[in-house]
Amino acid sequence: MTQREINRVAEMEVFVTVVEQNGLSAAARERRMTPSAVSKLVSRLEARLGTQLLARSTRRLRLTPEGDLFYQHARRILADIDEAERTVASGEEATGRVRLNTSASFNTHILAPVLPDFLARHPRVGVDLALTDHVVDLMEARADIAVRAGPLKSSNLIARKLGTSRNRIVAAPAYIERHGQPETPADLGRHTRLGFCYERAVSAWPFRVDGVERRYPPDGRILASDGESLRALALGGAGLARLAEFTVRADIAAGRLVPVLQDHICETDVEDFYAVYVGAGELLPTRVRVFLDFLAEHARVT
Repeated sequence: MTQREINRVAEMEVFVTVVEQNGLSAAARERRMTPSAVSKLVSRLEARLGTQLLARSTRRLRLTPEGDLFYQHARRILADIDEAERTVASGEEATGRVRLNTSASFNTHILAPVLPDFLARHPRVGVDLALTDHVVDLMEARADIAVRAGPLKSSNLIARKLGTSRNRIVAAPAYIERHGQPETPADLGRHTRLGFCYERAVSAWPFRVDGVERRYPPDGRILASDGESLRALALGGAGLARLAEFTVRADIAAGRLVPVLQDHICETDVEDFYAVYVGAGELLPTRVRVFLDFLAEHARVT
């Protein structure tokens, strides 16, 4: 590695520290440098890149859009360098932290029961879980892997399929006792139909009626931000919910939820689940590669 390359890495390290410590003085203390040396290094970096990375004022520092982009890339590069050094030093043993973005439903019903096995197999790997039903930008969220449901948009992401789940319309016995059970999709007009408060690939509920697919949207009275919240609302008797079968299978078996409109299920009402990530397999850090392999083998969606 040339002196220039070493300096570039040092520049990244100092810049990332400035951002994460939210100031030059704090970064200087963290790096054991003088504030003036940190300031000169950041200024030199900005001059070399030909753009302003930090907007400075007397009270605070603020990242410019270019600075935010550089910070995201620099942080990932430094993490990859650390990972490479640890991997070589440990003889290819997986080390470090895997940052996973997934839904609360996938975590609760698929991942959480098997995650202890992964941690036992890889004692030097930790896992950071960020739970949301929303599609996130992996770079922006600083995630290594995201588990996503539904059709994938064209992108530079690589996907490994984890399985497919059909959707079920369910209600609590207490709700059915109060409001009756819908016999046909036409009966849905007199029922509370729980829904999501964000745009989904298929928001309306599809049914097969007289050989034709018809769709009925949620009524909008009660909306939630994620599938586990909808499941809790359904269990509480708030209304009918359309949920992935793997999230309600145990509830149906235990009698906590009852499937409805079974005779009108649309065969196309299914969702594919994928683990998506950036980068070719052979270039992935060992920690990410072994976690992807574990998901593909032990975190299948059915």
